[in-house]
Amino acid sequence: MVPAVRDGGGGGAVLTARRSELRWPGLRSVYCWQPPTGRVGVSEPQQIGVSFAEHRGVVAESGGHGDRFDIRPGDVFANGRSRVYWSEVVRPDELVEMYPGDDLLRAAAGSSRTPEIEPLRGVRDAVVLGAASILKRAHVGAAYVDTVRASALAHRLAEHVVGHYAGIAPPRRALAGRLDRVLLDRVADVVETRLGDPLTVDDLAAAATLSPFHFARAFKATTGLAPHEYVTSRRMERAKSLLLNGRLSVPQVAYSVGLSNLSHFRRQFRRHTGYLPSQLRTAGSDPPGDGVGAAGSAA
Repeated sequence: MVPAVRDGGGGGAVLTARRSELRWPGLRSVYCWQPPTGRVGVSEPQQIGVSFAEHRGVVAESGGHGDRFDIRPGDVFANGRSRVYWSEVVRPDELVEMYPGDDLLRAAAGSSRTPEIEPLRGVRDAVVLGAASILKRAHVGAAYVDTVRASALAHRLAEHVVGHYAGIAPPRRALAGRLDRVLLDRVADVVETRLGDPLTVDDLAAAATLSPFHFARAFKATTGLAPHEYVTSRRMERAKSLLLNGRLSVPQVAYSVGLSNLSHFRRQFRRHTGYLPSQLRTAGSDPPGDGVGAAGSAA
């Protein structure tokens, strides 16, 4: 997800708040980027989402209990049946929240009662991250997600959430041909630690102890993204954070995420974010203060 960028009138760019909501059969998603406002952000019940920004010392309150913690870009958060209130927002925040429909959750659970999504704080989960990465591109106009793909994504997300965060095992057919959580986490860790290095499908397949062919099929069936799409998405998110930090030039950022061809980097960055690297580099040329914001939309 990327911040809205508008011309500042003097050749530069400034960051402005942006929020959108998209609905598909069985799934609603909310995209939010906002500068620090001093207001309390709110996440609605039964959501699962991803923060695409780095935060330190944020406060989340729910049911009269508050926690302070740090957030890494790509961390997953979820609510049960209570709202979560986010405060200590002192830097820009970016997130995608996803709300699987009750009917879809009941179908995934094989139950007449709607499963409750357990509260999560800062979990690493490549399935949720993959879904959020697909949807954020739809929100910012960088990709079109039709109802067929959205429906498949919604079912995959509901089955995953029910099986991992609601204590109900999904039907065996839902897991056929997919990577289990242990192998998927192992692959995701390899990607995160080697974003600046050359990566091949053989490297990732080795982490999953599968042949490249079977790994590629299973990875896409699990996350909704082909391995190269997932790696590129994570690289562009890392690049975006570095550009907004404002301390590296565009070529330095491209090199730091494993891309030596600057033209290719610019094309990929625009395709994944909707903006040119120079726009975010200009917008982030004066880095914000040391404090960091909190996840949570102002819905």
